[in-house]
Formats: sequence, structure tokens, C-alpha cells
Amino acid sequence: MALDDDIAILARAPLFSLMDREALRLIAFAAEHRLLRAGDVLFRRGDKSDGGFVVTKGSLAVAGKDDDAPFIAEPGALVGQTALFLRGTRPATATAREPSSVLRVSPTLMRRVLQEFPSAAEAMHGALSIELATLSGGLERVREWLMEVDQEREDSSPRLRGEGFAARPRSEPEGRG
Repeated sequence: MALDDDIAILARAPLFSLMDREALRLIAFAAEHRLLRAGDVLFRRGDKSDGGFVVTKGSLAVAGKDDDAPFIAEPGALVGQTALFLRGTRPATATAREPSSVLRVSPTLMRRVLQEFPSAAEAMHGALSIELATLSGGLERVREWLMEVDQEREDSSPRLRGEGFAARPRSEPEGRG
């Protein structure tokens, strides 16, 4: 695939779409190209992460657990966003559904791009801040819902209201009395 084609695909990918053409050119030039056959596993859940991937051709099925419905990543999709910035473990398995290709962007390359293109770093910071605030708000709503469910259970349970326990005398430890 030509450099201009890679730049065009990167420009469609989340986060990378915030960068100017020169930053994308550096990524397209320095990123590792990987070709996958249908059924090839790009990475498995629990593997150490070594960067994020942008799908350039074909598609990947990304599944967190065996019984989860997979997310289908097609050209322009970013898989492993967090791994662009830090190394950790993969929370999912990514498998090629058909002959596919990806660009691997390592944390080292990402750091270089953000240092050389401060405007890209600023744009990504803003986008990730919004994403984190949205996630935090969603988690707060889940916490409130769980607290309501817990309160409803507490209010409706005779055991938790004290009705299920007869007033029993506490037994004295042996040897006392």
C-alpha cells in the first residue's frame, strides 16, 4: 500500500483524525505493516500489548471473552487505543476474518509524534479528556443505580430488616456463667 493510502486511512481512524498530514506521514512511514491471513490471531487476551493497530485492509473480529459478540474492526478502525500510550495486557483477542493488513503504532512512535507535533498532542489530550469524562459519568450512573438496587434489596429483605432473626439470648463462652 502506498504511503498516501496509509495516510488517508490513518486520517479516518479515531485519534489520528485529529492530526495534521505531516504527523500522519511520520506515522505511516514509521509504523510496522503486518499482513494477516483469514483466521490469523493478531493478539490474544492476556498478551502484553506492544502498540495500537489501525486496520488498513480487510477486517478483524475483536472479542473480550469467548461468549462475547465480537466487535468488527474494518479499515480505519483503531484497535488497542490505550496501547498507543502505555504497555499493559490485552483485554481482548483480535482475529483476522479475511486477508487483512494493519499498521502497528508503538508507544515509542506515538511519543515521538506527540513530541514533534505539539498541536496533535493538545488535540488528543482534549479528545481523551472528553472520553474519560464521559466514561466517568457513565460509571457514576452505574454506581447510583447499583446503590438504588442495593437499597431496594435491603428494604424488602426481612432478614436485613431484622424480621428474620428471633431475639436469641447470646450464649456465653464455655467455662463462664
